[in-house]
Amino acid sequence: MLTLESLVLQQGAFRLEADLTVGAGVTAVIGPSGGGKSTLLAAIGGFLDPALGHIRIDGRDMAGLAPHARPVAQLFQDGNLFPHLTVAQNVMLGIAPGLGRDPARDARVEEVLARVGLSGLGARKPGALSGGQQSRAALARVLVQDAPLVLLDEPFAALGPGLKAEMLILARDVLAAPGRTLLMVTHDPGDAERVADTVLLVADGRVTGPHDRAALFADPPAALREYLG
Repeated sequence: MLTLESLVLQQGAFRLEADLTVGAGVTAVIGPSGGGKSTLLAAIGGFLDPALGHIRIDGRDMAGLAPHARPVAQLFQDGNLFPHLTVAQNVMLGIAPGLGRDPARDARVEEVLARVGLSGLGARKPGALSGGQQSRAALARVLVQDAPLVLLDEPFAALGPGLKAEMLILARDVLAAPGRTLLMVTHDPGDAERVADTVLLVADGRVTGPHDRAALFADPPAALREYLG
């Protein structure tokens, strides 16, 4: 569970406020470009300190905790795969930054690679994989961390429509485990309709929700109506 308590994010003249709680399941984060969607995820992940308020994960205050110390797994637009490492080594970074060999960790990596459809490809370098396979490898590194909160900042935006839809469904299926909260930033309302249970709307300097996805799109507020065109 994620709680944003009287949260204020400030960057120059830009200000974003939030006071809400997001439970388990898939929650899409939508809103106009420049509204603060990625800023919100940056703060939750520990890359931006709040001006005011608190970020709590499962009741624990994240104040002062660096990104690596938070119970959060994050996947960004470029996937962050290291080209000089094998796929298995890239995935291993999620649980062992020093890449030390350990039979239990090796078995865990093989397990998650199989879950994302990359069984037998752990010895390859990212450059030897297709774009879809690289996205699967990035998903595997998130999955291996087994964090209670997962942040996705449009990691599949560069993929074609069909492959993007496939990857979104895979992300939902493998990452949204019982009790886990998955926040997914998207510019495409269709992504939210495809996989999300609820929606956070980021517009006009505020984050509102979680809104029921179907109800929100059936009767959108003015800010969302304008964004949807």
